[in-house]
Amino acid sequence: MVEILYGKGTLKCPEKPQAVLALKDGPKAEKQNGSRLVTEAMRQPYGGKQLRDLAVGKNRATVIISDHTRPVPSKDILPKMLRQLREGNPNIEVTLLVATGCHRGTTPEELAAKLGSEIASREKILVHDAFDPDANVDFGILPSGAPLVIDRAAVETDLLVAEGFIEPHFFAGFSGGRKSVMPGVCGAVTVYGNHCGSFIADPHARTGVLQDNPIQRDMVVAAKMAKLAYIVNVVIDDNKNTIAAFAGDPFLAHEAGVEFLESLCGVAAVPADIVVTSNGGTPLDQNLYQCVKGLTAAEATAKPGAVLIICAEAADGIGGDRFYRAIRDCESPGALYEQYCATPQGETIPDQWQTQILARILMKHRVIFVTRKELSQTVRDMKMEYAETLDVALSMARQTAGEAGTLTVIPNGISVIVHAKCS
Repeated sequence: MVEILYGKGTLKCPEKPQAVLALKDGPKAEKQNGSRLVTEAMRQPYGGKQLRDLAVGKNRATVIISDHTRPVPSKDILPKMLRQLREGNPNIEVTLLVATGCHRGTTPEELAAKLGSEIASREKILVHDAFDPDANVDFGILPSGAPLVIDRAAVETDLLVAEGFIEPHFFAGFSGGRKSVMPGVCGAVTVYGNHCGSFIADPHARTGVLQDNPIQRDMVVAAKMAKLAYIVNVVIDDNKNTIAAFAGDPFLAHEAGVEFLESLCGVAAVPADIVVTSNGGTPLDQNLYQCVKGLTAAEATAKPGAVLIICAEAADGIGGDRFYRAIRDCESPGALYEQYCATPQGETIPDQWQTQILARILMKHRVIFVTRKELSQTVRDMKMEYAETLDVALSMARQTAGEAGTLTVIPNGISVIVHAKCS
């Protein structure tokens, strides 16, 4: 029986699907394996420069770290990075800068859980605020014409480095690498400009696509302008354990990580009348906003007019009031999508990108959301249908697809890259 990731557990699919789209078998994670893999990656960095060597002669270093919405195993990574920085210069002043993008600020409790109490209490930590003009500085213009505004702590430093993880991303192609800079520690005006309607509508702004992706193009330039010098990025399995690590030059290391990940998560689409997906479980399915990602995987393998079912606990609720109200109050998903496509770059509004992608999906598909009962009315307000269990959702889907309708299941909708053709 296929298990779909949901919150801290799983839901069992009561029907046998025609296909299951999941990660291919890769290296097996073992106890303490993640820490060892990071050590080995940092010992032989891409580009040849050790982090300790980069720290020599530097008075200040800023380490961009992930926020509470990302399952980056920071406990595997940060101790090694901090050690090498201080080996290069025992007196170096280190700041950990939490890359929240436009998310809410990470709480002290969340930082302690993510980093460990020792690092959380000992190190200097700043939480990026994309909306605080005093915390961010103008840094030039990106190729798209959008202004580049970056957190002061990322600019006023002698050495900028980052941790992170690489996963498929539903419009940036892949996460990790330069994405730590943008949107991670950029001002809201930069994030909005990069996530504008015309970029989101571009056919290259899709999961697993880097080449000719306008969103990635600006991200690469932003990282170069900010002088991101070094990264440690990992790949994790469905249990959030590290299975591979890549360190060194931020572009060479990321390229190697992407190649490795593509070999595991590239899957061939199996078009179906019903597609069941998830958003990867905790912490990735903590709100409705994030769950648009899992829906795009289902969209990529759905027949025209197929029913999409997403299973997500959404323990943190909606994740964005504007996101919620835009879908709730629109005349139709199609009208909203066209409105966003026509919105000039400089007039992009908060959460427009997420709403635009959800509207694109709702234009083409009936969507059923399996989540907590407390969110039932919210789901319906957002022009989706609510189901308390996956069994109920499948029964509802059969009303459209019929008993003979085909079923494809994606246990973790953010872990795969669905290709029309895949070797």
